[in-house]
Amino acid sequence: MTERVIEVVDKKRVEEALRTVKDLLGDGDVVSEKRVEKITVDGGSVMLTLKLPTDDADIRRAVEDQCRDAVKKINGVAGVMIMSKGATEPAARQQQAHQHGQPGGDPWADRAPIPGVKHIIAVSSAKGGVGKSTVCVNLALALQERGARVGIMDADVYGPSIHVLLDVHEWPGPSQKREVSAVEKDGLKLMSLGFLMEPGMPVIWRGPMVVGVVKKFLQDVDWGELDYMMIDMPPGTGDAQLTLVQTVPLSGAIIVTTSSELALVDAEKGLQMYRSVETPVMGIIENMSHFVCPHCHERTDIFGHGAGPALADRLGTRFLGDIPLDPQMRTDGDRGKPIVKVSKESQVTKAFLEIADQVMKIHPA
Repeated sequence: MTERVIEVVDKKRVEEALRTVKDLLGDGDVVSEKRVEKITVDGGSVMLTLKLPTDDADIRRAVEDQCRDAVKKINGVAGVMIMSKGATEPAARQQQAHQHGQPGGDPWADRAPIPGVKHIIAVSSAKGGVGKSTVCVNLALALQERGARVGIMDADVYGPSIHVLLDVHEWPGPSQKREVSAVEKDGLKLMSLGFLMEPGMPVIWRGPMVVGVVKKFLQDVDWGELDYMMIDMPPGTGDAQLTLVQTVPLSGAIIVTTSSELALVDAEKGLQMYRSVETPVMGIIENMSHFVCPHCHERTDIFGHGAGPALADRLGTRFLGDIPLDPQMRTDGDRGKPIVKVSKESQVTKAFLEIADQVMKIHPA
């Protein structure tokens, strides 16, 4: 029996394969008509960025499918992921229709659950720098410690970080059910643009591409069976947030803040945004709430004290808990070793486990 020789996959071979795909928006093929904006190859994994200036979803899907089929025929290709840019921004268009009460403009009409995923929870903060990603990762690990099956989706397209916080640097693998399988690390299912981009390269994309990536991660990734999908949201109240609430039925949103006045103002904006789009708010977490000196054991409220519970009380939501400021959480996180994994007896880990218990009471696994 003759063994099949696995050949090296490179951009030239991918481009040659794509020249066999007819451009449904022009006269030639997708390469000659400049529909292929970028080709990225990593071993047997290929990522394509297509520019398809049409709002016709059927045409876009047909072109994507034909491109995927053509590339998969290349010997050595294990998986193909496609990001496509459209003519206009569907999320913004739907938002306008919803706000103006246009017939058929309900942006929640097409929401569909993710197969196999029981609860989808957004971890959010309208302000950057409050430790939202660190909270998301450690809370996910705390839920896992309590016996739940957990995944993390990094929706922070411009500043993906879970690949750093968990020290994961591999491409998603192929899937029989979906376009790709989520990456797995110590039982956690993961997806992040950080797995697909070259290190150090910035993401310079307009809103429609951000919308496309968020929908791609939600709809075209095989997540397997999960009790909780934790979504690390980007700062702000823009494209990614709107796309998320329009695409899948969220179980709820968790708002992360510190006690600083600027963070509290933005936390309230973020909370009100979720309420305005009819998404339940599960509660508020106050991060970096206080510092306990390891030598004298004196507590210092660096950013103030009690603002998180006061905000939760004023806005009529739960206060899920506070996370102490611990230098180890930062140093371990930079090394890809989340504190819940490496320091199970720390006060920070205990705080995350207590918050995980509250989450599981609200939405049992």
